[in-house]
Amino acid sequence: MTIWFVFALMTVAAIFAVLWPLGRGGRDQSQGSEVAVYKDQLAEIERDLTAGLIAAPEAEAARVEIGRRLLAADSSEPVLAPASNLKWRRTAAVLALVGLPLVAIAVYVPLGSPALRDFPLAERERGAGSGMAQSLENLVVQVQQHLEKNPADGRGWNVLAPVLERLGRFDEAVRAYRNSITYNGESAERRSDLGEAIAAAAGGVVTAEAKTEFERAHALNADDPKANYFLGLAAEQDGRKDDAANIWRALLAKAPADAPWRPLVQTSLARVGGGGVTMPALSDQTIAASKDMNEGDRNAMIRGMVERLATRLKQNGDDVEGWLRLVRAYLVMGDRDKAVGASTDARQAVARDSERLRQLNEGLKTLGLDG
Repeated sequence: MTIWFVFALMTVAAIFAVLWPLGRGGRDQSQGSEVAVYKDQLAEIERDLTAGLIAAPEAEAARVEIGRRLLAADSSEPVLAPASNLKWRRTAAVLALVGLPLVAIAVYVPLGSPALRDFPLAERERGAGSGMAQSLENLVVQVQQHLEKNPADGRGWNVLAPVLERLGRFDEAVRAYRNSITYNGESAERRSDLGEAIAAAAGGVVTAEAKTEFERAHALNADDPKANYFLGLAAEQDGRKDDAANIWRALLAKAPADAPWRPLVQTSLARVGGGGVTMPALSDQTIAASKDMNEGDRNAMIRGMVERLATRLKQNGDDVEGWLRLVRAYLVMGDRDKAVGASTDARQAVARDSERLRQLNEGLKTLGLDG
């Protein structure tokens, strides 16, 4: 009887979840938490670069990748729940009250197994991660099979391209974006997405081909933020820091005050000497001491700082930013085994806090430690 009582409670909760939104107005769907993670990661890169824990090329590659994710997060539009009248709400309520229990029973009878024991937390997390990756791969296969039969389906290419890019299959994503433009027509967003995929395939370098796409996007919409950001990045990579600063200043001048990608552009502007951002720095005493050290002593000082950070995190494991700094430091020092060990310790330390665990996993993914 206990298990059926639990099922009844679950059914009531499911019905409540369906009916509750029907009685409320639409709300914007926000991506603030995701954007906040990317902002923290950008600030972390600058701190590590200033502290000498990461080399400039690695910092640049990380900035470009995080910038791509931040711009992609900002490109989605808020979705509002449609307004519903009293008649529709009553109809939906009746359907929910009658339909949900019937559907639940119909699904559970052939698939359910109440006697099956639960899996440990770690095993569930591994299964969830692999399941998500597998679902994306399955989606790619299904869409590709559809497009083999319907190659002129522009909507299919629109769906396929960003999924391929997320999976890191950049060359295939470039082809998908080109087909999307062919069958859906030009737009600033499609051209800038194509340029971003080309740059990603080149390891974050804005090649001449990628730059051409960003210029086309800019011609279609001079205010397209992604096109302007990457055109500034192209200027910086060409050694034209003044041009990059001018592009990014103009972008910031037109940007909304709450644009989530503003910190990315501000950090980039400060990097080329454009001002406007206070960069994190070591203490004056640490900087003064490091100037008089030889390379061996300086490396020893850095290792000492890393060891102190590791000790502190063993005492207070809730500091996600600290864990990511520690993992990055080990990677910079070439000690991947310690980096992997630290990532494992970090996951165990924040395992009971789903939000911290999500932030940690996002940061570790950026560092190349997905597993």
